[in-house]
Amino acid sequence: MAKIKKGDLVVVISGRDKGRQGRVLEVLVESQRLVVEGVQRVQKHVKAGQTQRGTRTGGIETVEAPIHISNVMLVDPETKKGTRVGYRTEQVERDGRTRNVRVRVAKRSGKDI
Repeated sequence: MAKIKKGDLVVVISGRDKGRQGRVLEVLVESQRLVVEGVQRVQKHVKAGQTQRGTRTGGIETVEAPIHISNVMLVDPETKKGTRVGYRTEQVERDGRTRNVRVRVAKRSGKDI
């Protein structure tokens, strides 16, 4: 189970984009990388070609490149700073049965994420 998921707000803690915040757009589990909105933007040269909906213009596009998961921290919802992630188990009753559910917790403030 990954500690950072799609849609989480993260802050970059190392590299050229240190200090920037953004939402996680995609999690690449096999390579342990994330695509974060507005972070690690690189320029890509695109050749003009055809798509199913018509012609595509070529040129230089700016896209987000993957960043390693160890270079980001989850943003604490209370303090708005980077925090580590822990887990707490809760017993939840659903359909007459009790189940143990793991809940992500910000270690800085102790609040649920």
